[in-house]
Amino acid sequence: MSGAVLVAVDEDPDALRAVERELRERYARHYRVLCVRSSHEARGYLDDLAATDDEVALVLSGQRLAGITASELLDHARRLHPHAKRGLLIGWGDWGDRATGEAIFDSIARGRIDHYVLRPSASPDELFHQAISSLLLEWAEARRASPYTIHVVAESWSGRAYELRERLGRCAIPHSFCLADSSEGRARVAEVGEGVDLPVVIFPDGKVLTDPTDAEIAMAAGSPVNPERMEFDLVIVGAGPAGLSAAVYGASEGFSTLVVDEGGLGGQATSSSLIRNYLGFPRGISGRRLAQQAYDQAWVFGAKFAFMQRATALRREHDEHFITLSNSVRVRARAVLLATGASYRRLDVPALDALSGAGVFYGGPASEAPAMAGREVYVLGGGNSAGQAAVYLTRYARRVTLVIRARSLRAGMSHYLAREAEATPGLRIRLGSEIVGGGGTGRLEHLVLRDREDGSEETVCADGLFIVIGARPHTEWLPPEVARDERGFVLTGAGLRDDRTWPLDRDPLLLETSMPGVFAAGDVRSGSVKRVASAVGEGSVTIQLLHQLFAANALHPRGRPQEPATPIGR
Repeated sequence: MSGAVLVAVDEDPDALRAVERELRERYARHYRVLCVRSSHEARGYLDDLAATDDEVALVLSGQRLAGITASELLDHARRLHPHAKRGLLIGWGDWGDRATGEAIFDSIARGRIDHYVLRPSASPDELFHQAISSLLLEWAEARRASPYTIHVVAESWSGRAYELRERLGRCAIPHSFCLADSSEGRARVAEVGEGVDLPVVIFPDGKVLTDPTDAEIAMAAGSPVNPERMEFDLVIVGAGPAGLSAAVYGASEGFSTLVVDEGGLGGQATSSSLIRNYLGFPRGISGRRLAQQAYDQAWVFGAKFAFMQRATALRREHDEHFITLSNSVRVRARAVLLATGASYRRLDVPALDALSGAGVFYGGPASEAPAMAGREVYVLGGGNSAGQAAVYLTRYARRVTLVIRARSLRAGMSHYLAREAEATPGLRIRLGSEIVGGGGTGRLEHLVLRDREDGSEETVCADGLFIVIGARPHTEWLPPEVARDERGFVLTGAGLRDDRTWPLDRDPLLLETSMPGVFAAGDVRSGSVKRVASAVGEGSVTIQLLHQLFAANALHPRGRPQEPATPIGR
């Protein structure tokens, strides 16, 4: 990180002095600070820094510049330094100015800036520094420069090396990867000692594991693997947004709660490089960071976790539920929440399946993006996750092509994201197309694309393919008593009206499955809205339904004083 550059330009001399004062006093020990008064000078610096391969971490620009708009200057910075964070400097209250407001909205929608930053006032201006430090943290994590990054060294991109990167990504753990015969790889192997078995995983605290199991990785990273006890009020299967939300609300309201997940944190959300439409995060938040913060929040309230454990069986006996885990441990619960989510559908192209991890990836590019630097990359999918992946990859790849089966970009993508994708340099959108073939020698080298209208096919060079299509629910382990629709998604509440397996006199609760006391939330539920916010909402609603269930059975959350509750209507 040392030596990365912070650039600020503002033609207001007093405003620029304040910005420079705050940047130098707080960041000059670790960053080079360049502050200039003209857009011409700023462009010159940015050009020179690109020519010498100097790393630019942050570019700040005042709104009013001579001969060029701030968004144009910041867009120029994006083209030269795609990893740099970009902020529009405005004065307090300037958001009320119509022109400034429209410039902010348009620049963010088109991806020209990351956010606006209030100019500092009295020193120290901690509000200013909160914005700057947040942007620098995002930059450091994207560049794998965070001091808490885990390093993986292996002999090839595929095989166990790919599995390790996938597991670390699913655990929402920042990590980097390098080949053993690269200069960085040789240096890291030398640090731990020649002759070590590969792949090797190096942790921030200096711990080194050679070809570790998934459980060893989780334990070394401080994640629990086995349940601390065997009886709980609520067992949540799945640590995605729905499961984490239920863990936060359940634990905070006194329910003894266990979360079980065969991978790690965040579920499919961890593949989202930036979620910009999630309530309360105006600058956006990555799926990984959202999962980390939700985990911390649930843990502080007392929720327990067991990672790298797969739920293999579910049984109900005498109003209690028993969940068997992959290590043969069986836990007992008064209620269960199924929040196992769904995974992306695989392509029926054997030649591409054979290259999984060697240029072909299922899900978003959070961990694989750096390896795509200067390469030709394709993303297949028409939803928000695919759009976010394509936009994110343009920071690394020479060119990104988003392949969509539909004839319209907005058929499955949010309006704000479609606008950003259309305006992102280096991103080409190919509508009405599908991938029907491809291959390479040891690594992806080409793809075959078919036009869905006229059937014509084209072979294109490709170094990377990210497949973000469809959804397959993780419900194959459930017993027949849990009713599912024709695609395998779990039926709940009103969806059970035509199902004759419901065993009780009362109606099922809103998110209750055909097995009483077992709920479903998030992507695994039939008819759910496939959005992070929706999954979080369903997770929280489950806890309110759990209160009703406990009241009907005259139960109280363990560890919470008894209090009256409203019974379920009959």
